[in-house]
Amino acid sequence: QVQLVESGGGLVQPGGSLRLSCAASGSSFSSYRMGWYRQAPGKQRELVATITSGDTTNYVTSVKGRFTISRDNGKNTVYLQMNSLKPEDTAVYYCNALTPGVFRWGQGTQVTVSS
Repeated sequence: QVQLVESGGGLVQPGGSLRLSCAASGSSFSSYRMGWYRQAPGKQRELVATITSGDTTNYVTSVKGRFTISRDNGKNTVYLQMNSLKPEDTAVYYCNALTPGVFRWGQGTQVTVSS
């Protein structure tokens, strides 16, 4: 089972931006609908953005207009551009296919929004 590797997180002030990346080495996910999830301390993992193989995107209401999901199938990479970040966006961010069991969950990347 291929594992995904997320990167690009960090500490940012409210209103700032970050770009997250998710890569799968040795496997192509071009045919899968992919999603970015996040898990805040004490909360369940939440699906925040999805992208189909045909580049149709969907977002949870709380991030709509601020986050943009995209993919580069040639690089086996999915991105999440996050703008106008808020303290409530603080969480560990993960990516995975929406079909369960296709890829192993990665370690995630921590995003902290704080002044």
